[in-house]
Amino acid sequence: MQTIPVYCKNTNSLIYAPFGQKLYDFLQEHQLLPETPYLGALVNNNVHDLGYQIHKPSIIDFFDYYSSYGRPFYIRSLYLLLCKTVHDLLPVKVRLRIKHTISGGSFCTLENMDEPITEELVKKMFQHMKKIVQMNIPFERVEMLTDDAIEVLGELGMEDKYELLKTRNKIFTSVYRLDTTVNYYYGNLVPSTGYLQLFGLEKYENGILLKIPSAKNVKVLPKTHSNPKLFAQYQMSKDWAEKIGVVTVSDMNRIVKNGRALETILVAEAFQEKWIAHVADQIHHRQGVKMVLISGPSSSGKTSTCRRLSVQLAVLGYKPVQISVDDFFVERDETPLDANGEKDFEALEAIDLPLFNDTLKRLVAGECVEIPTFDFAKGSKLWTGKTLQLEENSIMVVEGIHCLNPKLTEQLPDDLKFKIFVSALTSISIDRQNPIPTTINRLIRRIVRDYNYRGYSALDTLKRWNSVRRGEEKNIFPYQENADVMINTSLIFELGLLKNYAIPILREVPETVPQYAAASSLLKFLSFFQPIYESDIPPTSILREFVGGSKFKY
Repeated sequence: MQTIPVYCKNTNSLIYAPFGQKLYDFLQEHQLLPETPYLGALVNNNVHDLGYQIHKPSIIDFFDYYSSYGRPFYIRSLYLLLCKTVHDLLPVKVRLRIKHTISGGSFCTLENMDEPITEELVKKMFQHMKKIVQMNIPFERVEMLTDDAIEVLGELGMEDKYELLKTRNKIFTSVYRLDTTVNYYYGNLVPSTGYLQLFGLEKYENGILLKIPSAKNVKVLPKTHSNPKLFAQYQMSKDWAEKIGVVTVSDMNRIVKNGRALETILVAEAFQEKWIAHVADQIHHRQGVKMVLISGPSSSGKTSTCRRLSVQLAVLGYKPVQISVDDFFVERDETPLDANGEKDFEALEAIDLPLFNDTLKRLVAGECVEIPTFDFAKGSKLWTGKTLQLEENSIMVVEGIHCLNPKLTEQLPDDLKFKIFVSALTSISIDRQNPIPTTINRLIRRIVRDYNYRGYSALDTLKRWNSVRRGEEKNIFPYQENADVMINTSLIFELGLLKNYAIPILREVPETVPQYAAASSLLKFLSFFQPIYESDIPPTSILREFVGGSKFKY
């Protein structure tokens, strides 16, 4: 029997595997069965499910739930499990819609339902899902001609999926089958339903919340929290997208092909500007506000939002004074260290809190105050003689990741503050059962911005992304509901624009590094979008912060 040399990174050993052996069988043969099971593997730095057949010399690195690749396997598999449950229990006309993430899970609705969703229905669906898990039914990956896949999905009424496949220009396409339920996903699944040992299903607002295990512990479901402000912002954006008929990538692609891209771009930009103006009106009607605090995660568009909101405040007669918390970093050698002994620039303690609070208090008191500028190359504050003094109609617009943390401005009265949370809450979905995670949207923005303005390659950005995400979970998201209002900075057309910049940058990631898998995944994702061109983008668009050409100074 022909054998293939395989270097297994998990055992640090060279093993000769039979030609065509599946990864699942490889694990069984060599008893690589840890308590937290492997869900897939990097094979020569390409992501594969455990049904992959070894057919050439390979370096294999198996991953579990805690990998940045493994958890999406689990989530996609839960999506198909829920999809089958809807098919099994509800009338044919009822369609599952997976809209967005919130409160440790994915918010879903049931379209074409004649009756409201009840607790009893959700409980029945949950019990059916658990039954399917106990049956340990395989998730079968079926590779077929793309034309055949399009026909199958069309017969199942999945117009949004088959429209996307028409744009792929690939000869073969893989679909997944769970018993008699067939669906298409934009990534791999676990081997069988038996792997999905923990999940939850709850009634949430006007829909259903599919609960997903904690990213830190696959044996724990996060507690469900009410996030009324975040949920309302998601709903507003999704409802508006539905109203103008741009719900999925296929909808946007159709608009581009029909020559209506510019019209849609201008409408989307106007909708966003109208909301920013509405926020300015809220600030105006709040008596005594002296400072607007703007927070948000990486690449959410905080800086552009700060500039655009300042314009709207000026319309109302204010003189906005913009302040960046980043200028108040402690000296580089005073930066706190994280658990790995690395400098933690995203910790609250990385800010010179006494100086920051003293500066704001003196400004509110009407004093003329010298403001530092932080030199990131030197790692220290520069005192260049730049001063600020508030006039009677001045208002401070303060931007930084910690702005919603009460400790940042604890020495100032709360009635002086108006708090805003900014995020790119992606309102467009790949299709009606595959939402686009906001983290993917922001990562692509950051890759483009880091390359254009910070001299970082895509590889540099991908290496740091997990650390950035951990910092956001610790320092930003716990405070988002402290906001008086939220601003969604995502635009329904933006990924069609960003792909023009991101694709050549991502192609520079070498196949020899583990991050090649993430780069390949992003390239596949971006391939579904019809290109949008820079010439159609207004000079004040938030996207100009990432691609250049903005009329604002950064």
